[in-house]
Amino acid sequence: MAYTIEKREMGYLLFTIARSEKRNAINYEVMQGLTEAIKLANETDIKALVITGIGDHAFCSGGDLSVFHRLETKEDAYQMLSKMGNILYSLLTLPKPTLALMNGIALGGGCELAAACDFRLARTGIKAGFVHGKQAITTGWGGGSIVAEKFAASKAMKLLMDAELHTAEYLTEIGFIDGLFAYDSLLACETYLANLLSNDPRVLQSYKKVWIRKWEEAKLSERIEEEVNNCAVLWEGDVHIGHVKKFLSKKTMNKD
Repeated sequence: MAYTIEKREMGYLLFTIARSEKRNAINYEVMQGLTEAIKLANETDIKALVITGIGDHAFCSGGDLSVFHRLETKEDAYQMLSKMGNILYSLLTLPKPTLALMNGIALGGGCELAAACDFRLARTGIKAGFVHGKQAITTGWGGGSIVAEKFAASKAMKLLMDAELHTAEYLTEIGFIDGLFAYDSLLACETYLANLLSNDPRVLQSYKKVWIRKWEEAKLSERIEEEVNNCAVLWEGDVHIGHVKKFLSKKTMNKD
């Protein structure tokens, strides 16, 4: 199983990507799992949704190129990008608090997943970055539009355009990460959420809907769709395809 879903005693749902051998990269099974988790999180007895990755090395390393490398045309790429873009928009607009528990490195789409959550906690010493530009593509799951909506323009723009990995400490300074922890990730998560989860769920939902209404009025869904289209065009470019082939070649050599 590529993921697990667990209802925790405090009343939140814990979704864990369980692909340690792939640094918790997202494939179609994980996409299905996220869809299932978001649906379950809508149930009345669930107060919040927490997303993490198994182990302590990776939160999520983005899309699994060993699966998605087969998508060479913009039409094929669009199908995958649009599917994940819709999932992240559903996560963003879930009328419950959401938290990305970044227990390890977050790369590319992993940062998009984290950005779609309301809060981000990270282990000290990890790195994270929107590294898409190094592969000659942009964010394609809506992460760029989400970051542009949530954070100061200059900070958001530099995060995306630099395409670099940054330390958790730096990302905390600029507001992308809300808190750091050193040891037990679930303990840190539950400590962070304790006061929030002690309130009536209807209060939490009412506050979350303030932001959902804001994002709807800002036509964020339409902007994400445009982002998906732009990435699909770049996806079929020779430069990106070359980067993917180089990546897969390195993986094959490492296995040998």
